[in-house]
Amino acid sequence: MKIQNLTAHPISFPIPAAKGVTLGIGRAIKRDAVLIKVETDDGLVGWGEAHAGRAPGAVGQLANTTLRDLVLGMEASDVVGIWQRIYKMQLASHGMGAAAAIAMSGIDMALWDIRGKAVGWPLYKLLGGRSRPIAAYAGGVSLGYQPPEELVAEAGEALAQGYGALKLRLGDTAANDIARVQAIRAAFGPDIEILTDANAAYSLADVRRVMPALDEAQVGWLEEPFPPHDHRLYGEARSYGATPLAAGENHYTRFEFHRLIEDGVVTIVQPDLSKTGGVTEALRIAALASAWKLSINPHTSLTGLNTAASIHLLAGIENAGYFEADISRHNPFRDELTGWRAEVDDAGTVRPPDGPGLGVEVDEAALARFPLIDGPGYV
Repeated sequence: MKIQNLTAHPISFPIPAAKGVTLGIGRAIKRDAVLIKVETDDGLVGWGEAHAGRAPGAVGQLANTTLRDLVLGMEASDVVGIWQRIYKMQLASHGMGAAAAIAMSGIDMALWDIRGKAVGWPLYKLLGGRSRPIAAYAGGVSLGYQPPEELVAEAGEALAQGYGALKLRLGDTAANDIARVQAIRAAFGPDIEILTDANAAYSLADVRRVMPALDEAQVGWLEEPFPPHDHRLYGEARSYGATPLAAGENHYTRFEFHRLIEDGVVTIVQPDLSKTGGVTEALRIAALASAWKLSINPHTSLTGLNTAASIHLLAGIENAGYFEADISRHNPFRDELTGWRAEVDDAGTVRPPDGPGLGVEVDEAALARFPLIDGPGYV
């Protein structure tokens, strides 16, 4: 079962202005993904999703050239050996760093899909877990900057679907952010979980202003107030209130998560399986977090591949936290590329698909409908 071929498909779709969302990194004008197809010499095919890294063409090119050449002919079941080879040749020295971690994430996910198909097991079973309900929150590119009454209406739609938790976008102005959080708490009462995400747009002064209001509203976490490397700012902000700090979607591999966890400042751990090194590395990060009794709350990407892999992971680890559901009003990657999407039940939970591997198949004919759009995704 050797790797015979590897093909990366960078894809994009524009977001209509009427369905756009503004958040801490700007107004979203398009969304991108990189799908990785791995084929073996005995006919098995696996699919994985790499994050676009805001440069989908570059991530796809790296996967289609250097990383492809590194893994061709290797045993497809040897996920640890393949991970280590890419790490040695790209991440450990003189390589592309974050881009290599992103591209290898999609490769690794595809290899786990192949492993499951080879034995006829769903991924959660390969990981030692079982099909069980996983708590979900309404997230994705949604619930962004808008007047409080409009935000309340959008949040109400999500809650009506069954979600008991939702994530609001902060990073506008402190006053506007506070008003939105207070409006949601006033509209829906104490029984829903409010989470927040500043998308690295805050200063220390901003956190100092908003933290008392987040504490009063009993917000579950404040996600990424600062860029991931600003360890001093995270450490200082931790003293401003009781609301937990969350981070991880922009941390790559266990080596960056080691400091994140050991510092003891961030207590909500959020690796993205399409960025941090795939399923193989997410398992290591989960084990590391479990030693500190911290939960794993994956950041999810765009298609059914990443969302399925994330739910499988949560069903297979002991320290599962929330699954982030994409409730974006416009996401054809979620709706058209695969025949599966995560559905929340009345209890606000989701379950992994039961088919072998990821349990998700890609409609290859649909890929042609989403040609690559290079350039920035936010303005």
